[in-house]
Amino acid sequence: MKFSEYSLSIELKQNLERLGFNRPTDIQFKTIGPILRGEDLLAIAQTGTGKTAAFAIPILDKLHKSKTSKRSDGIKCLVMVPTRELAIQITEAFNELGKNLRVKTASIYGGVDQDPQIIKLEKGVDILVTTPGRMFDFLHQKHLRLNRVTTLVLDEADHMLDLGFLKDIQDVNKFLPKDKQTLFFSATIDKKIKKYAYSLIKGNAIHIQISPKNPVNKNITHTITKIKMDDKRFFLERLIKDNPESKMLVFVRTKIRAERVKKAMARVNINADTIHGDKEQKDRLIALNKFKSGDTKVLIATDVSARGIDIPNVEFVVNYDIPEQAENYVHRIGRTGRGNNKGIAVSFYSPEEKSLIEDIEKYLGQRIENVQISKKEYGEIINFREEKINDWKSVINQIDELENLKKKKKKKKRKK
Repeated sequence: MKFSEYSLSIELKQNLERLGFNRPTDIQFKTIGPILRGEDLLAIAQTGTGKTAAFAIPILDKLHKSKTSKRSDGIKCLVMVPTRELAIQITEAFNELGKNLRVKTASIYGGVDQDPQIIKLEKGVDILVTTPGRMFDFLHQKHLRLNRVTTLVLDEADHMLDLGFLKDIQDVNKFLPKDKQTLFFSATIDKKIKKYAYSLIKGNAIHIQISPKNPVNKNITHTITKIKMDDKRFFLERLIKDNPESKMLVFVRTKIRAERVKKAMARVNINADTIHGDKEQKDRLIALNKFKSGDTKVLIATDVSARGIDIPNVEFVVNYDIPEQAENYVHRIGRTGRGNNKGIAVSFYSPEEKSLIEDIEKYLGQRIENVQISKKEYGEIINFREEKINDWKSVINQIDELENLKKKKKKKKRKK
């Protein structure tokens, strides 16, 4: 079934055609109908399968058809997300899909000045995308009213609940009408999260799960390689220099590691940027935009910052550090191979991370292809680096020798 065959508004169909949406993905096909009918649902699907459009398309259509002008009659849809970057990304998706529709979308999130966001709200908003912290700030400051909301969307629901946002989600219900529609969207879910989800939605809610035996998107080729912890930087350098035109998203475990890896790459003339919680929001956005545009080819990220982010044409994902939670492996490598694109994911695991790889393989229900590096090749990569370091040291020594010669000549002249 093509989108042109759906009973959507003409303007929305034109936007879908302009954006290259011809046929719905599996998750879109299964969810658009129930959402249009106003049903609650819990939807689970792999990363990169079009979950944002799965809820954005029907919500935009319903709101557009219910309005006679662009004037807002209060917030009708509330979309809650765990991170600022995801809030911005989803807002952009709504605005692209909703071009020329009678629907206005805006986002609010922390880390930036409140005033511009307050002005947006005062002008009128139909769809609000928000992180919990800033939303509650505005509710308590009386800048935000949610009494007209008809649809609540929780995106990256598992991550939100895992980060401890359950109380926030429960509390926001006190500000929302009881007869609202609730939509949960996520890439992964466990029994505990499912229990929380069902406590917040209607008893007759629809559960839709698009999950083949392999939770990893079929467009992604993913492998693991055993590398000593201290040698990882050499192999990352080699991978980057072998693929100079490729966008590469590198995952590390901590904010400090992100900056250390960036410095290590800078020492070998590789320009990389970082995105993590310690950076100012404006700097995080600059880093993301430069990576999206291709001005920066290498972005080093922590899990929290990059979860759910849809960056076009990421050819490589590198797990520089193996994730401590097995499901995060799926989320990380899902940043490549999105839509119809192919992607490659490479994981460097040290001997001390072997148990984490075993947990991931257990979660996946299958072994990950282990690419063996011969002792000769391993040694060549390390020796090549050592040669460069020695060359650099020899240059320094030569400079020192020249300086010493100059000093000796000056002393001789003085004696004469």
